[in-house]
Amino acid sequence: MTTQTLDTQSLGAYLSRHIPGFRGPLTAEKFAGGQSNPTFKLTAADGQHYVLRRKPPGELLKSAHAVDREFRVISALHGTDVPVPKTHVLCEDNDVIGSMFYVMEYKEGRILWDPLLPEAADNAERSAIYDAMNQTMAALHNVDVNAVGLSDFGRPGNYFERQLDRWSKQYRASETRHIAAMESLMTWLAARMPEDDGTVSLVHGDYRLDNMMFHPTEPRVIALLDWELSTLGHPLADLANQCMAWMLPRDGRIKGLGGVDRAALGIPTDAEYIARYCERTGRDNIDNWNFYLVFSLFRLAAILQGIVKRAQIGTASSSEADAQGDAVGQLADQAILLID
Repeated sequence: MTTQTLDTQSLGAYLSRHIPGFRGPLTAEKFAGGQSNPTFKLTAADGQHYVLRRKPPGELLKSAHAVDREFRVISALHGTDVPVPKTHVLCEDNDVIGSMFYVMEYKEGRILWDPLLPEAADNAERSAIYDAMNQTMAALHNVDVNAVGLSDFGRPGNYFERQLDRWSKQYRASETRHIAAMESLMTWLAARMPEDDGTVSLVHGDYRLDNMMFHPTEPRVIALLDWELSTLGHPLADLANQCMAWMLPRDGRIKGLGGVDRAALGIPTDAEYIARYCERTGRDNIDNWNFYLVFSLFRLAAILQGIVKRAQIGTASSSEADAQGDAVGQLADQAILLID
């Protein structure tokens, strides 16, 4: 069985036993895109829809594709100010479809892929969508992790030091060619590591526009998605990750806002977006901002390198994964321009 297909007979029998009211037979349709945990839209016999996310089958990098952690954090956040789908069941039995998976609520809404927001009716809606992203991020970072049962969801303290170690090791494990810029970045980041300021929050780990679902007609986030990289960490990692994405060029595989006149489109500048976030989270200022941007570019490059490696061994979720190879070097080169 590949990442593109599911054993719907076995899955239907399992879900009939574990989700109240579920009846098979079912159909499964893989969502387009997505490089990490394959995601499917399920349709039950009564026409009700569900979403399934699974680990890819086969050989995987250590600690990657943690769908059980996704299930836990989404379940814990249900009922907070952070919009998430309702979860139904986590299956850790590999015999059902070949790997661990979970099933959650299917929501009707919009996934917006382009930060220019061509779908927006006008600048006011475009501005409101950006503010909704900002509000959702602040809500996430303001969650009381003790109150929602996530106090042990990660190790507090020294987050960026641990993250640099993690992604450097992941990069080494998936390295397919020598990239000088990546070597320089690992050295620079280790040397410029900011002193830990003691700030700890729940972080999403991949906070960006296309990892959230918006209301079908309103500029409102109805679900924050793709929690695979979530943990207890430093909130500035999420903020920098989002701002980093906007630095990218318009013609890249990941569309950014490089060279765009944001004011003409109602899109906030980084400074405006950061200021609003700080107001919502009670933060006075941000030191060492350049470090966080460089780290975000390095981490994204390391993630894409993992996709390249998985494409080589046949476990990547997308058939286009091997095309990410060029992007790794391009991201590293862009990060080099920011270091002093």
